[in-house]
Amino acid sequence: RVGVGVSGAGAGPVPGWSGPGPAMALLLEHEFKPLPADKQIETLPFLEAVAHLPPFFDCLGTPIVYSPVKADLTGNIKKIRAVYDSNPTKFKTLQNILEVEKEMHGSAWPKTGATLALMWLKRGLKFMLVLLQSISDGERDEEHPNLIRVNAMKAYEIALKKYHGWMLQKLFTGSVYALPYKSDLLKALEKGKEVKEEESIEKIHQFLSRVTPILDAIYEMYTKMNAELSYKA
Repeated sequence: RVGVGVSGAGAGPVPGWSGPGPAMALLLEHEFKPLPADKQIETLPFLEAVAHLPPFFDCLGTPIVYSPVKADLTGNIKKIRAVYDSNPTKFKTLQNILEVEKEMHGSAWPKTGATLALMWLKRGLKFMLVLLQSISDGERDEEHPNLIRVNAMKAYEIALKKYHGWMLQKLFTGSVYALPYKSDLLKALEKGKEVKEEESIEKIHQFLSRVTPILDAIYEMYTKMNAELSYKA
């Protein structure tokens, strides 16, 4: 299995999903709600916003690696949405999902249900956010400033590497040599328009400033509830 999600988390129609397409519009047109002071993330607005992000991986090329990543993200969103739809009141927040499933599934938890789907979803999102943050921070290979290998490897090592076995690690490491140039990635994120790099980076900053606190809160929730697993895919 190549992707970042759980086994069987294949692609499928997701409520709020608008189909494939270039991703800069997707980064900003479907905004995440600000993280509330109590860090209780409402499930439905979160899923509706995150459902528009998987096409980001189309912009990275290398379909053999990133198509399964995209499919896993989509599949995990679908799994969480199915749990939410089964009882929107009971599963109003992401924390509600973990708390209720912990009680429901007993010793099988957290390696089950929407808890497991969200665990892998957050890792895929972490890869995406660390990659974008690294690019927006100007981190680069000074000898090859238009390549994004340095950024992608940083994102992989932080978000996914420790959850992958040897074969998957080799596959991802090899894939960085087929990544697009930074200029081409930014153009793809701008729907093919020629936009100044500074403008593209500013849009990425806007996206990160909204989403990073939400993702950090999800990671914090998993740590506090002892719901994080370290098994390898």
